[in-house]
Amino acid sequence: MKNILIPTDFSENAFNALKYGVELFQKNKCTFHILHVNPIPPYSGASSSIKASSILKENLLKDSKDNLRKLLKKIERLTLNTKHTFHTRATYSYFVDTVKNEVDKKQIDLIIMGTKGASGLKKVAVGSNTGDVITKVKCPLLAVPENASYKHPKEIAFPTDYNIEYDLKVLDTLLGMANQHQSFLRVLHVSKKGDELNEVQLANKAFLHDCFSGAEHSFHSLTGTKLETAVQCFVESRDIDMIAMVAKNLNFFQRILFRPAVEEISYHTDVPFLVLHE
Repeated sequence: MKNILIPTDFSENAFNALKYGVELFQKNKCTFHILHVNPIPPYSGASSSIKASSILKENLLKDSKDNLRKLLKKIERLTLNTKHTFHTRATYSYFVDTVKNEVDKKQIDLIIMGTKGASGLKKVAVGSNTGDVITKVKCPLLAVPENASYKHPKEIAFPTDYNIEYDLKVLDTLLGMANQHQSFLRVLHVSKKGDELNEVQLANKAFLHDCFSGAEHSFHSLTGTKLETAVQCFVESRDIDMIAMVAKNLNFFQRILFRPAVEEISYHTDVPFLVLHE
């Protein structure tokens, strides 16, 4: 049985991520832990009182529990797997700390969160909460863009620079996903024109080949272009349904997910991103 954590702020974006997760694991026995965190506000000075804080907390939790009950009714209207169970929790705490505690306490296998596309002068593709969880919580996370609708993940792209040694346990989530959906794993290496793989990179590539031997997979290489552009072109040309990457290589990873350029606001608007952790 899989334990899946879905933090929610009750937005359509968050519900879309929940719906995607329910469909992705349609054939699995899963427990979905739906979490709403009311963040503790910054210290507001001497004017605040313990009594006022307690009343605020009580009111926020009451509203959250009411909204969670409404959310469960909304979930009931979906085409559900009878093997799925849903538990809800509302809390008044620090967001990342609460997620970490839930992951440990509930033995969470996967976190699913929605991401919101950049607009205006925003330069980050994901919300601050999702970004914080990706970088601070060591648990596999599926980031679902607000415009994503569920598609059977026939093709999963795995961008890598082959510079890090992979732990087999880290790749278990990806392999499990690929085997469950009979997905084709497309390993993508992007390099500067003329660069050849060194001994370490060749060894890591060979390891991936052995590791992925139980699933259909292939290796691809693109040269002479920016990483962000190369991944986007690869995703579009091969009709990729999901992108997976190990978070250990944060510089490589952040260049794709946390895009720096405002003009690239349409980047990967519809492709879910599976983040793997050691």
